[in-house]
Amino acid sequence: MENGWPPEPDPSWFRSWFEPTLHDQIPVPAVDLVGVLVTESRAGRALRSCGTLMTLAPCAVVLPSSQTSDPWPLVELDFYGIGVVTIDEEGDASVAISPEDRSQEFGGSVFGRWLLELLYHRVMTSVLSPPR
Repeated sequence: MENGWPPEPDPSWFRSWFEPTLHDQIPVPAVDLVGVLVTESRAGRALRSCGTLMTLAPCAVVLPSSQTSDPWPLVELDFYGIGVVTIDEEGDASVAISPEDRSQEFGGSVFGRWLLELLYHRVMTSVLSPPR
């Protein structure tokens, strides 16, 4: 914000930054997304849950341990670099598959940069705002 770039969650504002005739510089992201953790009840839905998010940062899915008996969904998740954390009946967690950072393979995108703006906005309005 000190550089004059407050968070801009409106996607129409952000798309304009990718027009080289309008701007000579894109604001530096104020937030780094280092990973994504999603919860899913079934292994078969894990790839869909991490789909677009894995293009931005390493993604892992939390699954009940009962969902890991069929090896095929786990093989597919491992192939795409999606991590798996299992939770057993006692609530203990263990890493079944470590996530991989595949974001460099996909490169930057307007969606990814806009998501960083949304995270920046969330930090500024929710986390850093004084209680009311």
